[in-house]
Amino acid sequence: MSTGGRTPSPIGRGSREARGEGFESPPFARCTTHNGQHCNPSPRAFGATLSRWERVGALLLAIAFVMLSPSARAQSIDEKAAVCASCHGEKGVPQEKLTPVIWGQSVGYLYLQLRDYKKGARANEIMQAIVADLEKDDMLALAEYFSAKPWPSLGQPTAPDAVTRQALAANGSVGCTGCHLDKYQGDGGSVPRLAGQSREYMAKTVAEFRTRMRGNNPGMSDLMKATPEDDLAALSEFLAGL
Repeated sequence: MSTGGRTPSPIGRGSREARGEGFESPPFARCTTHNGQHCNPSPRAFGATLSRWERVGALLLAIAFVMLSPSARAQSIDEKAAVCASCHGEKGVPQEKLTPVIWGQSVGYLYLQLRDYKKGARANEIMQAIVADLEKDDMLALAEYFSAKPWPSLGQPTAPDAVTRQALAANGSVGCTGCHLDKYQGDGGSVPRLAGQSREYMAKTVAEFRTRMRGNNPGMSDLMKATPEDDLAALSEFLAGL
């Protein structure tokens, strides 16, 4: 996975995009049972977790190298962007389903998210470490670099007819297209593209807005809390399949 007078939102109309999906975080976002107790992951799930943390460790080492290198400021934009590929994918397809697509995303939105991470308005330990030493020009250059890339296909299925009807009806009250435009492509500026974004990431973002865990867009939190959970789930599934 906002500037000016109007800011983006992952779903619907909102004030200012920020902290980067009431319904609770989906089961893939945490490892607890319904009564709050920790669950016992299977060996297969444990192996997947190790793989993910191995990637995170490699990413943090890359960040440390960039920060400690005397020539860090002289890095090309391609070298700086290579760090992002550790999570967001070399070809634009993220390594994890909870990681957003950034290739082809609206340039203003990308810049504002980087800025919000740096300011602490949007919380994420890895992203905050990445942007800690970036200047405004670096963040603008990275936003332009990724926005110029082609949007990748995640191969997500088209939503069933019943889900599509519910999502379109929900859009009538939520008003997603008022900001994200009729094809949910975003405005190329501060409003993000939703069409084809990871379903899991959008569901996570919706949940974070509803709980105000993502706090750089209070208007979106208000909108998500006012929208029925099943409508939000239908919107996430519908948008992912576009």
